[in-house]
Amino acid sequence: MNKPLILVVEDDFAVRNLITTTLETHGYRFQAAPTGEAAVLEAVSHNPEVVLLDLGLPDMDGIDIIKKIRTWSAMPIIVISARSEDIDKINALDAGADDYLTKPFSVEELLARLRVTMRRLAYMQDSLGKEQAVFVNGSLKIDYVAGCVFLDEKEVHLTPIEYKILILLSRNVGKVLTYSFITRAVWGSAWDNDIASLRVFMATLRKKIEPDPSAPVYIQTHIGIGYRMMKV
Repeated sequence: MNKPLILVVEDDFAVRNLITTTLETHGYRFQAAPTGEAAVLEAVSHNPEVVLLDLGLPDMDGIDIIKKIRTWSAMPIIVISARSEDIDKINALDAGADDYLTKPFSVEELLARLRVTMRRLAYMQDSLGKEQAVFVNGSLKIDYVAGCVFLDEKEVHLTPIEYKILILLSRNVGKVLTYSFITRAVWGSAWDNDIASLRVFMATLRKKIEPDPSAPVYIQTHIGIGYRMMKV
């Protein structure tokens, strides 16, 4: 079985060398690209399992690379950037990135993020070829065909909006969905980033599916960014 192939997109030689050496030491194969143009070419040519992407490249912004890749592939993209503002993280996640790691970073954290991404990728690939009719996560079960939600085998009655939010999160387990992404998907562009309304529906949804809404198990809040459904 081939070892996972990681595409490292980083123009800083020292950082690129640190990342590639770390990957090689821990059994990952890798390709390296110092520019955006080279990154897109490598992604198309080698179809890596994961992309580690710096945003500040000499020829194009990393956000544009994410958007380009997302036009033809769902390969996981982990941003590694010195940009630490919430808006930078939100823009990257909204564009299609799966995770965001801020420089300076520790090798241990990078490897941990990679392990999480690889587990999620394996879970997704395991489901390929079969349409998932029933979603099960801990005591939570969603029958997509019937449009029903169950908790501990008891049916939970949700409003149409609560159901749409839950479905969106369940189809993106482990991935942070930004406020803007959720509101657009649920209500459309006219409600883009209506965080107040989203929080109201999220609170009522949690009361119905969380054993303890004050300490949620299924839906995790990422303050200032959005929400993520955790694999229980």
